[in-house]
Amino acid sequence: MKEEFLHYVWKYKLYKNTSLKNQNNDKVEVLNQGTHNSDSGPDFFNAKIKINETIWAGNVEIHINSSDWYAHNHHKNKAYDNVILQIVFNHDKDVFRTNGESIPTMEIKFDQELLNNYKTLIKRETWIPCQNEIKNIDPFILQNWLEKLSIERLEEKAERINRILEQTNNSWENAFYIQLARNFGFKLNSDPFELLAKSLPLTYLAKHKDNLFQIEALLFGQAGFLDNDSGDEYYLSLKKEYVYLQNKFKLNPIEKHLWMFLRSRPGNFPTVRIAQFAKLIYSSSSLFSKLLEIKTIKDCYELLIVDPSDYWENHYILNKESIKKSKAIGKSAVDILLINTIIPFLFIYGKEKGLPELQERSIKLLENIKPEKNAIIQKWNDLGVKAENSFKTQSLIQLKNKYCDRKKCLYCQIGNYIIRKNK
Repeated sequence: MKEEFLHYVWKYKLYKNTSLKNQNNDKVEVLNQGTHNSDSGPDFFNAKIKINETIWAGNVEIHINSSDWYAHNHHKNKAYDNVILQIVFNHDKDVFRTNGESIPTMEIKFDQELLNNYKTLIKRETWIPCQNEIKNIDPFILQNWLEKLSIERLEEKAERINRILEQTNNSWENAFYIQLARNFGFKLNSDPFELLAKSLPLTYLAKHKDNLFQIEALLFGQAGFLDNDSGDEYYLSLKKEYVYLQNKFKLNPIEKHLWMFLRSRPGNFPTVRIAQFAKLIYSSSSLFSKLLEIKTIKDCYELLIVDPSDYWENHYILNKESIKKSKAIGKSAVDILLINTIIPFLFIYGKEKGLPELQERSIKLLENIKPEKNAIIQKWNDLGVKAENSFKTQSLIQLKNKYCDRKKCLYCQIGNYIIRKNK
C-alpha cells in the first residue's frame, strides 16, 4: 500500500461512500474532500466534513496507519492543528492535536480491483507502463491530456526563466540573452555557453553592436579560445582586440576545457555556434523586443537564420582551414531555439504582463513547427501515438519523462483511465 494511492482514492472519491464512520462510530459525510496539496503541510486543504450533525471546515491528512501521525511528528506541529479528519488504511492508534484534542480518524474502504489495476501498471518494466493499453485509450482523453502536458512543459520552462530573471534584476533582455546562449549550446555545450553569457554582460556587447569583429573577439576571448600566442592572421587580430577589450571591461574568461567537441558533428562545434551567436547579436540589437513582434514561423526564420563572418566559410575551428561551406544556422537548429527559448519566453512574458495574446501566439507557433525527431518521439510513433507538430511532441516528451519514467500513473489521465477502466 502506498500513501499516494490513498490520496488518489480520496481525491477522486473512489472510496465506498456508504455508512462512513470514524473511530468513535460517528457518522461521517464528505461534503467536500478539499484541494490536493503538493507542498508541505496537510494533504488536502479546505475540506468540509459533516460528523453526526456538526459541519467541520478544515484540512484532511492521509496516512497508511493512523500511528504515522506520530511517526511524522504531526503531534508537535501546529500546522496540523486544523486537521478535521485523518484518513487511513489502517486505524491502529488514536491521534491528538498539540493541545490534546482528539482528531477524528476514518478508515477508507475501496474496491480491491482499483488497487490491483494500479499494482499491475507500476510493476511493469516496459518502455511505458501502459504500453499494452495505449492504443485502446479513448482519443478524446488522450488528446485532452496531451494538450495539458504541452502547457505544463511550457510552465516548467517558465520556472527556469523566472530564476534567471531573479539573477538579472528582472531584466527580460538580459535573461533572454543568457537563456538563448545556453540553448545555442544544444545540450552538449549548454553549460559552458551559459557561463560564457554570464561572464560577458549584454551591455558590453551592446557597446560594440555595430562591429562584428569586436563582438567575435569578446565572445571567443571570453570562451577561452584565444589563449595561444600563435595562429593565422585573423586569429591574431581577434586576440589583439580581445586583450584590449578584456582590459577595458576587466573580464575573466571561462576555461576552454569546458567546451565539448567529441561526439559532435563539425557543424555543431562550439566554435561554429559562437560565430553564429556573434552574428545574431550583431544583426539584431534588442533581439528580445523584436521577437515580441513576430507573428509567424517565417518571421522567426528571417530573424534567426544568420551567416557568420566570412572567416567561418572555410573554418570549423580557429587556425585550421577546411573545405568551403556555408555555416548558416539551419532551420532545424532554429526550431530547437524556438521550442526551448523563444516560445517559452513569449509564453511567460505574456503571462507576467497580462498579455494573453502573446501566450496564444506562443502556442500557435509551437503548433506550426514540424514534429521533433528523437528516440522518444520515434518510440511513441511505434506505439501508434503520432505527433503532427512540436506542440504534440513536447507533450509526449513531458509524458514520458515526468510521468511514465517515474510511474506516476495515478497523476496521469491515461493511467487514471486504465486503473478505473471497469468503473
